[in-house]
Amino acid sequence: MNIHEYQAKEVFAKAGVPVPKGGVAFSPGEGRKVAEGIGGDRWVVKAQIHAGGRGKGGGVKLAGSLDEVQDHADAILGMTLVTHQTGPGGKLVKKVLVEEALPISQEIYAAILFDRAAANPVLIASEAGGMDIEQVASETPEKILRSPIDLRYGLQGHAARGIAFGLNLTGKTALKAAGLFLALYKVFSENDASLVEVNPMVVTEDGNVLALDGKVNLDDNAQFRNKELMDYRDLDEEEPLEIEASEHDLNYIKLDGNVGCMVNGAGLAMATMDIIKLAGGEPANFLDVGGTASVERVAEAFRILMKDENVKAILINIFGGIVRCDRVAGGVIQALEQVKVDMPIVIRLEGTNATEAAALLKEAPIDFGVAGSIQEAADLVVAGLN
Repeated sequence: MNIHEYQAKEVFAKAGVPVPKGGVAFSPGEGRKVAEGIGGDRWVVKAQIHAGGRGKGGGVKLAGSLDEVQDHADAILGMTLVTHQTGPGGKLVKKVLVEEALPISQEIYAAILFDRAAANPVLIASEAGGMDIEQVASETPEKILRSPIDLRYGLQGHAARGIAFGLNLTGKTALKAAGLFLALYKVFSENDASLVEVNPMVVTEDGNVLALDGKVNLDDNAQFRNKELMDYRDLDEEEPLEIEASEHDLNYIKLDGNVGCMVNGAGLAMATMDIIKLAGGEPANFLDVGGTASVERVAEAFRILMKDENVKAILINIFGGIVRCDRVAGGVIQALEQVKVDMPIVIRLEGTNATEAAALLKEAPIDFGVAGSIQEAADLVVAGLN
């Protein structure tokens, strides 16, 4: 689950991560009141959407007066903000964060995330703060510092200080940066996060260190331990079909292609999407119906696929391990009696009773394309697009 920047900063503040003074606003007038409460003479108005690159898209504005705060809030609220992370459709801005503007002398990138190859979290930091970290990793990888974190002991003070000194910070500033890193790990571990990112973390002209921006991704599978964080969920920022799928315990992620995928198992789903691309097609989604692939789940999966106007053909790729292939085939046939699908359907079933399943599909009154291999299935479904 993703949360907004202003929500991330609420979590940061509770854990002791220094953040600028600020508050969320849902109207231009509220934005002005927030600025009045902050005080000072310079503020920043920031669009709140679940995407990065807001500044480049015109969603972050500096204001030198209360009137400017209100004007910027008026301009940003209600705009459709397009960034490299939103896609061409953009996202509608319904709230803004108004913060004090800080005298910045240095920007730093900092994050804690899982290193899946090493099977442990890692603290990452770079002097190239404010930039896309992917660009830094590609062009100047030597600027990225890494410190693996042992889950038994957590982030240690000496490791945090080592990263701070590696960033060429000195004296009290280095110690403040180390303290911020330790607080970030507290956010990461206590909230079951999969990512905690600050870009940029800033050093002010007077030597203070603060999180100027914040991004937190929470592990959905652990939210039973952090139920209060579910209040941060913003359904307006999520794909409607993904919300509907989650209500039926389907793992679904919408993509931009035209081949609908229905698969059991996340790994097989990823491989299926890859083979579709290799065959010259574009997957329209990731959809894992789970190990049982019951009639009800398959029917709901068909309904969701049919609601995506981009889908022009469907590929079903099921491995019969936990569930027999002939039961899956029967379930698909029954589901299609409930849901009208007026496009080519290609099915590949492999595993227990796959031969019996193929016979059922060939005898069914529905015109399936039955494939004997994943490559044949991909070729058939892409050919059905033409």
